[in-house]
Amino acid sequence: MSSGEQAGTITSEDTLPAGGTDGPETPAGAPAGRPRRRWLRITLISLLVLTLVGVGAVVAGGFYLKSVESDIDRVDAFDGVPEETRPEVVAKGALNILILGSDSRDPESTGGSRADTIILAHVPKGRSSAQLVSIPRDTWVAVPRSKEGRGGRDAKINAAYAWGGLPLMVQTVEQYTKVRIDHVLMVDFGGFKEIIDALGGIDINSEQRFTSIHPPFRTFEQGKQRMDGATALDFSRQRKQFADGDFARIRHQQQVIKAILDQAASGGVLANPAKLNSFVRATSSAVSVDKKMSLVDMAMDLRGLRGNDLTFMTNPTKGTGRVGTESVVFDDHDKAASFYDAVRRDAVEEILRTGR
Repeated sequence: MSSGEQAGTITSEDTLPAGGTDGPETPAGAPAGRPRRRWLRITLISLLVLTLVGVGAVVAGGFYLKSVESDIDRVDAFDGVPEETRPEVVAKGALNILILGSDSRDPESTGGSRADTIILAHVPKGRSSAQLVSIPRDTWVAVPRSKEGRGGRDAKINAAYAWGGLPLMVQTVEQYTKVRIDHVLMVDFGGFKEIIDALGGIDINSEQRFTSIHPPFRTFEQGKQRMDGATALDFSRQRKQFADGDFARIRHQQQVIKAILDQAASGGVLANPAKLNSFVRATSSAVSVDKKMSLVDMAMDLRGLRGNDLTFMTNPTKGTGRVGTESVVFDDHDKAASFYDAVRRDAVEEILRTGR
């Protein structure tokens, strides 16, 4: 991207979503003429837990999933994405799932439509592992022009959702990574509270002692501690107390996701009908996926995976900086290109090596 593109004029029609890497967040409005998307709770956890911690046994027993499947909300993720712009499939059999999230209960949220959490989940052909790559919301990328004529310039990556909804978000991530997206999930991280409470709490290891900036201003001690849903949700929101700002928030979200998976696997959820019933009721009604995804088929396909088979990564970056008045994240272009080339080819060892 040229310096001229980075310093391009922002018109009132194409205002970026506010919020820097460590500043307050003010969500942008939904695209003109489109109803506000329903950001549903705990989609990521619903899918990963139900598929990665032994849901094969649940499916075999006919417990809920087929009835749940018919009630899942479907979203138009790929409608309107020009086929000629989409990357080709290089490694047949591998899966690439785009997970988008917001936090509608965040005390800093003032409403509107956001895509504050962006994760590209790669599941290799052999289904023996999964790599979840967090792309910081402020990553400076080229955003294609939407059908409504918005975008068509460099911007923070989460501007794509505000300007063109899911189709433009898919198109932007595909053009940035050159990885073809197979499915899309949505999650409101504010829904973590219910799923964590259904599991009886989770264990989190805090990297340092700090105090939350949100009421009731909890103090998190350094080291391992047990958290209920409200406490873990508060932990996952914190960033301003850390030198690396939004990168800390990404780490906290990854910690909470991993802890939920570990607790679901070790807490006897699948062996306890009452716990399983509570867990499924707390999650299944919240699942929102693209029109072609089958939760039952994916559960069977991924039934051998466990929490320890997941690797959490962050998009290669050079750090933060400013473009005009905006605080942004600059990617490490060469390293990112090499990393996503490995993802395209389903070269797991290269993904793990270049992603570190």
